[in-house]
Amino acid sequence: MSYVAGQDLGGLRADIGAVPLGSVDSAGVAWRLQELQGWDSAEVRTEMQQREADHGAWSSPVYLGERPITAAGVIEAADRTSLEDAMERLRTAVALTDTLLVVYESTPKQAMVRRSGKLVMQYVTDRLASYSLMVTAPDPRRYATELQSDDTLLPVTTGGLTPPVTPPVTIVSTSVSGVINAPNQGTFETRPVLVIDGPVDSPQILAQMPDGSVRSLLYSQSLGVGEQLVIDTDAHSVILNGDVSRRRFLSTPTGWPVIPPAAMVAFQFTAGSYNSGAKLTARWRSAWM
Repeated sequence: MSYVAGQDLGGLRADIGAVPLGSVDSAGVAWRLQELQGWDSAEVRTEMQQREADHGAWSSPVYLGERPITAAGVIEAADRTSLEDAMERLRTAVALTDTLLVVYESTPKQAMVRRSGKLVMQYVTDRLASYSLMVTAPDPRRYATELQSDDTLLPVTTGGLTPPVTPPVTIVSTSVSGVINAPNQGTFETRPVLVIDGPVDSPQILAQMPDGSVRSLLYSQSLGVGEQLVIDTDAHSVILNGDVSRRRFLSTPTGWPVIPPAAMVAFQFTAGSYNSGAKLTARWRSAWM
């Protein structure tokens, strides 16, 4: 049977690296995806302490663990050479380093995975082979494929009226709010990356949470022209100019901010003094359990 590149084979669809499971690749190879296990739920970490001289147990907090994922199906190629080439490409795609896995649900979602088990491929005929692969996502979240991003300068209002004035007058002013509204459409909390571009003196980021509380990120140093500070709220890292840690200069007195599920957080950008070149950028993805 001949196939057309990009043809949907019906049923499950997922991309592991450059290999399109559930569809036909640019070489005309059909990758049938018949099984996808582990995408439904991550592992769970919890403990139970038995009650002494009583029924039941005391439960500890429950945390999601890693997410092992197994995929299996059939590779169909035009000839033996094409089949062997396809098998080599799958070996390369299921890498020992970070690899992007995208699963095409009604809302496409992704996870960063690494090979965590033996890749099994067996010839069925000279044109068919079965495959089974196992990868694991250390981060249990399933993220939206769409990366959301917004930026703001420091808050300022310019223009308007300067008395005395003679009517009739036209009021013209320009305002920059200094606020980024970051929504999470998913079902699980997500953690943004916040980027500050200098020049700016002692920048601060105030995260207004949905319950009205505020979580503050306070940086005690200044950034010069062309300098950039990247704050990763998941890794709890603070990196200057791509390679220098500045974590010791950032205080988080009220905890690291996250964006709760089905909610929005407002990130306010402030500083010790105003500078028109200072900028805050927020990047985040909606996340699902």
